[in-house]
Amino acid sequence: MWVVFTDLDGTLLDVRTYSFDAARPALERLRATLTPLVLVTSKTRAEVELWRRRLGNVDPFIVENGGAIFLPEGTFPWKEKMEVRDGYEVVELGERYERLVDALQDASRETGCAVASFHLMDAEEVARRCELPVEQARLAKVREYDEPFEILDESRREELLGAIERRGYRWTRGGRFHHVIGSSDKARAVEMLRDLYARAHGIPRTIGLGDAPNDAGFLNAMDEAVLIRSPKIGELRELVPRGRVTAAEGPAGWNEAILELVS
Repeated sequence: MWVVFTDLDGTLLDVRTYSFDAARPALERLRATLTPLVLVTSKTRAEVELWRRRLGNVDPFIVENGGAIFLPEGTFPWKEKMEVRDGYEVVELGERYERLVDALQDASRETGCAVASFHLMDAEEVARRCELPVEQARLAKVREYDEPFEILDESRREELLGAIERRGYRWTRGGRFHHVIGSSDKARAVEMLRDLYARAHGIPRTIGLGDAPNDAGFLNAMDEAVLIRSPKIGELRELVPRGRVTAAEGPAGWNEAILELVS
């Protein structure tokens, strides 16, 4: 059994247009082979639910850099002691959002490093920075476990990130923003979900696809790690040395890799 774990922006979705048209043949291949497709992203649950509808996806998903795993009820043939919310069994791994916002503000004040933080942006500014429709930007602001931010003073970057760590929090970097997170990350959430699949169906073979440094942890845990070509491919290749690099960027590269690996 294969299980595919994939990032969204810059990977399955084009980084500029958010289209996944170039990946349609591979998506059909996964449906035809009944291969689970798990979305692993920094996006919020509200955003992922929109993309799941567009993709016709019914599998579990991981939000906000590993902040929580959402399992559609009935995914696995047992009942765990999990919170049930809106038709999902929810495994919460991340820190509460309000604490992350406070930690980032405190670290910014301590170091004098100015940041542009998501919670201070309105939907129109998020839409402009992320090149999103305003309706989708509103979904991106419904955050629970992860605070994206842009560093406005690069000369104090290391001081800021160190101050975040001293407060007991972690940070990661995606395609567009840095993110403040708790003890969770994509790798921990992916490993937990992989173990649930193993318990239900036997140990699966796993494929991971990503394009940014915040994908490196979970990609290194995969049987097949696919590095989607992007401007950050050099850095990602250093972090995931055994990963295979696609010839094409975005969904075209995603399509290329899945069709090669899943028969």
